[in-house]
Amino acid sequence: MNTSKPLDGRRAVVTGAGSGIGEAIALAYAQAGAQLLLADIDAARADSVARRCRALGAQAETVIGDVGDESTAHRIVDRCVQAFGGIDILVNNAGMLTQSRCADMSTAMWDEMLRVDLRSVFLCARRAVPHMQAQRWGRIINIASQLGIKGGVELSHYAAAKAGVIGFTKSLALEVAPDNVLVNAIAPGPIATPLVDGISADWKRAKEASLPLGRFGRADEVAPTAVLLASDPGGNLYVGQTLGPNSGDVMP
Repeated sequence: MNTSKPLDGRRAVVTGAGSGIGEAIALAYAQAGAQLLLADIDAARADSVARRCRALGAQAETVIGDVGDESTAHRIVDRCVQAFGGIDILVNNAGMLTQSRCADMSTAMWDEMLRVDLRSVFLCARRAVPHMQAQRWGRIINIASQLGIKGGVELSHYAAAKAGVIGFTKSLALEVAPDNVLVNAIAPGPIATPLVDGISADWKRAKEASLPLGRFGRADEVAPTAVLLASDPGGNLYVGQTLGPNSGDVMP
């Protein structure tokens, strides 16, 4: 194994790659030697990250669209297979974050959260799994949240979606581990990314004060966990696990 490039030659899809944790994972994967299919709903952001990945020596293609849409999810995986001859790694990172108390939440807000943060994970994984099973090697990494474990005030829809991601991760891991397809989740704590921009300042101040580490994390502090889970042999024994770079917010 090339220890300086632990993902050398691996073909990886990263959804929500245009900013935040997805951007950090894309750049870390480029440095680790992966070939990249970057998906995002924002073309300018995706193209910018792709250019930075190419500057690091990686091949990088983009697909623009809403990953919660079935046809887009299929197109993302299919494009990786067409561009690079297969798919080895899928990082289901795309997501959204809105804020409301349950009693005030519209059905539309609830449904949209589950569509983007949970349904997309299922759609992309379902499309990628047969390719990975056929080659008897694959890694699926689903980005959950510590709130999927502990819940969060005014974030019941988000916590429910992320709890669903964790449950889906464990179930799919049981199904496909015999085919050497390893499925795991990363459940970050609060991370200073554009995703949290829409959350109230009061909520963020209270959350930061409650963290044992005393601060939100950075996206580049989460990305190494995604490299570990995708690497060989580093990720070889992780099956259905939920890893928690969360500033001490959850201690399972």
